[in-house]
Amino acid sequence: MQIFLKPIMLKKQKPLNLILLLLLVSGPFVQAQTKYPFQNPNLDVEKRISNILSLMNLEEKIVCLGTTPSVPRLGIVGAGHVEGLHGLALGIPGDWGHKTPVATTTFPQAIGMAETWEPELLKQAAGIEGYEARYLFQSEQYKKGGLVIRAPNADLGRDPRWGRTEECYGEDAFFNGTMAVAYIKGLQGDDPKYWLTAALMKHFLANSNEKSRDSSSSNFNERLLREYYSVPFRMGVKEGGSRAYMAAYNRINGIPAAVNPILKDITVKEWGQNGIICTDGGAYQMLVNAHHYFPTLEEAAAACVKAGINQFLDDYEVGIKGALELKILTEKDIDQVLKGVFRVMIKLGQLDPKEIVSYAQIKDGPEPWLSEKNKSFARLITQKSVVLLKNSKSLLPLDVNKIKSIAVVGPRSNEVALDWYSGSPAYTVSPLEGIKNKVASKAIISHTTNNDLAISLAKSAEVAIVCIGNHPTGNMSGWAKVSNTSEGREAVDREEILLDSAQENLIKKVYAVNPNTIVVLISSFPYAINWAQENIPAIVHLTHNSQELGNGLADVLFGDVNPAGRLVQTWPKSTDQLPPMMDYDIRKGRTYMYFKDAPLYPFGYGLSYSSFSYSNLFTTPVTQKKEIKVQVNVTNTSAIAGDEVVQLYISHLNSKIDRPLKELKGFKRITLQPKETKTVEINMPLELLKYWNIKTKRFDLEHDKIQIMIGSSSANIHLRKELTL
Repeated sequence: MQIFLKPIMLKKQKPLNLILLLLLVSGPFVQAQTKYPFQNPNLDVEKRISNILSLMNLEEKIVCLGTTPSVPRLGIVGAGHVEGLHGLALGIPGDWGHKTPVATTTFPQAIGMAETWEPELLKQAAGIEGYEARYLFQSEQYKKGGLVIRAPNADLGRDPRWGRTEECYGEDAFFNGTMAVAYIKGLQGDDPKYWLTAALMKHFLANSNEKSRDSSSSNFNERLLREYYSVPFRMGVKEGGSRAYMAAYNRINGIPAAVNPILKDITVKEWGQNGIICTDGGAYQMLVNAHHYFPTLEEAAAACVKAGINQFLDDYEVGIKGALELKILTEKDIDQVLKGVFRVMIKLGQLDPKEIVSYAQIKDGPEPWLSEKNKSFARLITQKSVVLLKNSKSLLPLDVNKIKSIAVVGPRSNEVALDWYSGSPAYTVSPLEGIKNKVASKAIISHTTNNDLAISLAKSAEVAIVCIGNHPTGNMSGWAKVSNTSEGREAVDREEILLDSAQENLIKKVYAVNPNTIVVLISSFPYAINWAQENIPAIVHLTHNSQELGNGLADVLFGDVNPAGRLVQTWPKSTDQLPPMMDYDIRKGRTYMYFKDAPLYPFGYGLSYSSFSYSNLFTTPVTQKKEIKVQVNVTNTSAIAGDEVVQLYISHLNSKIDRPLKELKGFKRITLQPKETKTVEINMPLELLKYWNIKTKRFDLEHDKIQIMIGSSSANIHLRKELTL
């Protein structure tokens, strides 16, 4: 059964023409009721902000450099920060809910949502999250959280050993940027005047190592800065409309991110970022005690503000006051950066009458996380995130009407593991529970997490389902601890990408007694499951954390949903195929763009219960127009309805500069009925073909010949065509 969800609509939302009428009628009334000019919503934004700053004293300004820019004396109530990579985090994991945790709707980890290859789904997920953030912040019952949401993570997963791989959207800059834009738009909403919430991207920039992240430097050249590492952030600002981001812990080419000139020179002056730029937690003090970049906290504080930082996530007030006393920082410097903070507060409607802010009405009624609408969507996005890695002899899908006994075993079989940035769902459905829900009384389900007992259960069952993978906490309590070298988490990079020996041996022993073995890999990052790929007949992958994990998985295993998730990273066969962890020059064999060996699974890979054919590749002529339109016919050649992800790659054939082997420039997920053909059109802006010219300091289009490739993964190209630029 396929579940479809209509986009969330705000309850009792006033039509736009009514809101405009209210504004026209209430204009004189609002002006009559305001004590200060900044309270007039009809006044120019910059004039409102100038008025606020003129009324504030220095102590109030220093307080507003924190994450809650409130000025009680002036009646200004600021909105603080909350975490929200895959649902609002105000629960027990990470202690984000503190003493009063609350439930929220939780989705697959960010990299799992990315594996849907469907930006619209990410927009809807973010819309649910933003609605719940408003509800909790404004409800009289809760009054909890904030409206600045630390999401999405626009970092790039350049190496599968990165401990925070789960937080990103994969290794491709264009793909990550596309997904980040979708999530930002969902968080910020569609109102032309106000934001639902503010999307704060993290972590700018090139932050994909955990070991020594508080003092390490990510080093790469100017072209990689422009063409790779900054791309998702640039797209998030310019296309998504985000006006908030977090500076990373690390250095960028030797200069700590929190004081790096690119904050102003690139994000502000070039992209138009004019809102919040905050430090990461503790990053300000790390400038002194880890990077040793400044001798004193006063100098570090002054440098942060002058670089553009306007919100600190750690204790900063003593340093700021000391910098002012030493006259290495001025009140004018603080005024300049605080403008960005109040721009965001105005976009959130925090300074305007609630009657004219449509999102301010989200505060009444039943808890949204208990609605069938949110539950159904969580199941839908989980279904669409499942990646079928192998299916020899068509072992999948299982026939619920024929199978009589199933053994469900393995360490991940009866849990929904929550990560550090997860919320607390109102309920969870484990793989075991999902399978039981699907099978009901039609078959005997046996279960254990004991590896020795698993062998006997598997031997006596028709089918054995082995659920394995990492645990998002590294199987350990406490900070920066993991149980083995293949585990990773925040503050800990993985040293290996193999399964631990206990899980590897479990697969081998189960398969030895039951040839109908299905491996379910539930993981935050890639694993080198070489033996399983060579021997096990069926393998599926999905990520942790969805409250509907078990139901979404069972829907795929039993064929109610035809899987079409696709990988968003290259899965190597071993760490021998990877450059050193701290080598940020991806041109040395990193990511599918430069990977020269044969991987275990390529970027964009994923199978289906259906089969598809491609024909009639057509492109519009390359003229002075701004884009090339690419069309291709895709046919479902099977008797089963299914989704296909059409992927557009290009390569430069005669470029005079170094270019990737291939680059993703467009994609589209489509649904096809049996024997149905659809013409898929992907528009490729010429901007995507430009390179950063280090001489002219701009993106230029090279006179070149390119090859357009249409495929179902980066390694499975069906059609090619050459064009001259």
